[in-house]
Amino acid sequence: MGKVDEDRTARRLALLLGGVGVLHFVAPAPFDTVIPKQLPGSPRAYTLGSGVAELVIAGALLRPSTRKVGARLAELLFVAVYPANIQMAVDWVRDEQLPKPLKAVALARLPLQIPMVLAARRVRRAA
Repeated sequence: MGKVDEDRTARRLALLLGGVGVLHFVAPAPFDTVIPKQLPGSPRAYTLGSGVAELVIAGALLRPSTRKVGARLAELLFVAVYPANIQMAVDWVRDEQLPKPLKAVALARLPLQIPMVLAARRVRRAA
C-alpha cells in the first residue's frame, strides 16, 4: 500500500466512522435497539459510548501522527460492534413487519465488517 492509498483509505474510514459517530447522537434510538440484551447497563450508554469512540477514532485516523493508533482502534471497534450487527440482523429477520429487502440488507452487511477490519489493518501496517 502506497502513501496515497494509505491516506485515501484512512480518510474513507474516518469519514465512515465520523458519520456514524454523529448519527449515534443525532438519532440514537435505532442504535439502542441493536445493543445485545445480554450486556449489562443501559443500551443508551453503549450507543453514546460507541459514538464517542467512533468520533475519536475518526480524528485519530486523519492525523498521520496518530494514524497507527487510530487504525488499531478502528480494527478493535469493528470487531467489538459486530455482536450488535448480528443482533440487528437477527431482530430484523424475525420481524414479520419488515420487508424482505431490508432483511436481506441486514444479513448482507454482516460480511462487510471483514473488509473494514482488513482496511484498518492495512492502514495500521502502512502508518
